[in-house]
Amino acid sequence: MVLNETYTLANGIEIPKLGFGTWMIEGDACVQAVKDAIEVGYRHIDTAEGYGNEREVGKGIRESGVPREQIFLTTKLEAAYKTYEEAKAGIEKSLADLDLDYIDLMIIHSPQPWDHFREGDRYFEGNLAAWRALEEAYEAGKVRAIGVSNFEAEDLDNLIENGTVKPMVNQILCHISNTPAHLIAACKERGVLVEAYSPVAHGAVMNNPEAKAVADRLGVSIPRLCIRYCLELGLLPLPKTANPAHMADNADVDFAIPAEDMEVLKAAKPITNYGDGAIFPVYGGKMDDKGNLTARDFVARA
Repeated sequence: MVLNETYTLANGIEIPKLGFGTWMIEGDACVQAVKDAIEVGYRHIDTAEGYGNEREVGKGIRESGVPREQIFLTTKLEAAYKTYEEAKAGIEKSLADLDLDYIDLMIIHSPQPWDHFREGDRYFEGNLAAWRALEEAYEAGKVRAIGVSNFEAEDLDNLIENGTVKPMVNQILCHISNTPAHLIAACKERGVLVEAYSPVAHGAVMNNPEAKAVADRLGVSIPRLCIRYCLELGLLPLPKTANPAHMADNADVDFAIPAEDMEVLKAAKPITNYGDGAIFPVYGGKMDDKGNLTARDFVARA
């Protein structure tokens, strides 16, 4: 069963192959969702300071009845933290808000602040400063592993060449119809595990004809197909839902996708409209100078 399987990070720590995402799940609903996910069998929970639910995630873990050491918890430094002092304070804030003794994996949420996402400045110095704070927390045992999110190859190389601890994961947008093969290959070449957030494309892939045809042929739901697709690529998918029935369905992925179907899915027509998700930077949205989200056309990046 996939929920019982793990990958091994570069430092030897085991990480469950399937994670449970908590983005956009808030308040008491988040506490309950975490408890439900753990009851279903998930042992990898993903959150972030930017999600505004670290307190609830920590509470859900504490109230789950499962020993802390059996849960793998990931959180993320705010994308805007590009100084050592900001990052160090952010680490301490996350530990306090989670109300847990340690974090299993902590990652830089983005190489650029969200209001400059995928724009000119790579923030190399700022990322190195934030990385130094994470390295110190790692050496102190406050976090068991460290990594990044939304980093491209040049951003990874900046940390690898100038830091002392190599990033262990890179969490990126990856799903059927948007599979950044070159970035995935670059990560694997560097010994960095790739985690796939939004493996069901924020729901947009539900209308994808290639995905529907393969799912029907295999007799599985489209979300199950999407999650299995990421696993077939050697990635760690992070589906999210507050519905316990969907949690169980998302974990029921002990099947194989035939090689010919994988090729069909890899070549699926790119999504150009993520619906209500299109306002967010990772789906092509843009923030204005006041931090407000505005919509713009999405261009898939391979």
